[in-house]
Amino acid sequence: MELKDKIIVVTGAASGIGRAMCLRYAEEGAKAIACVDLNLEGAQETAAQMGGTAYGVNVGKADEIAKLIADVERDLGPIDLFCSNAGISIAGGVEVPDDEWQRIWDINVMSHVWAARALVPLMSERGGGYLLNTSSAAGLLNQVGSAPYGVTKHAAVGLAEWLAMTYGDQGIKVSVLCPQAVRTEMTRGHEDHVAAIDGMMEPGPVAEACVQTIRDERFLVLPHPEVLGYMKNKTDNYDRWIGGMRKLNRRFGGFDT
Repeated sequence: MELKDKIIVVTGAASGIGRAMCLRYAEEGAKAIACVDLNLEGAQETAAQMGGTAYGVNVGKADEIAKLIADVERDLGPIDLFCSNAGISIAGGVEVPDDEWQRIWDINVMSHVWAARALVPLMSERGGGYLLNTSSAAGLLNQVGSAPYGVTKHAAVGLAEWLAMTYGDQGIKVSVLCPQAVRTEMTRGHEDHVAAIDGMMEPGPVAEACVQTIRDERFLVLPHPEVLGYMKNKTDNYDRWIGGMRKLNRRFGGFDT
């Protein structure tokens, strides 16, 4: 899909990958871009840089996602591309309290579900559309030091797969973004930890990878090409891969993103 003249929504748009997406999509000639974030002031700053429209939304609330989609369709027009990009990380393992598990589940997984629930019928009726869901390399591999992050990012990949195989015949394209470490607020102070083992990428190249993958209508967005090799190692010998991850855990077990 080409992005010229398209109506696009990006959540988590106040900074980092989300802001870079908005700026890059504007360069492609998007007709309108909804810059969405819980941080409305940050979303407004992004929108001001490229002539977008800012919306303050808590993506961890189903009713706010539904209202966002209704508002954008009314204000800007039919949504062509929805980038469900907002996410959080929580450090720790199974001892993390239930309310924190629920919070990260709602933001990292259910926000994608709620967006698809509202958009799939609209896009199907119009003959197609595009969903880009942000996961992480942790969704294909795992995350040392953060069970909630690794688990929810796996679920985000699984949902994207399900959407792609279920609604592809209705013209709905799906991609899932799975980068390693990117220089954002989430990774601030963790530049030397495990997700950055292959280096810390700036948000701009991640947004560029999204543009190219959407243009080619491919499923996986892999700004860090090394991730594909790690995936192959994992499936080739799962036990050996687990052993390697145990070594990383001994070295980086306190990492929280």
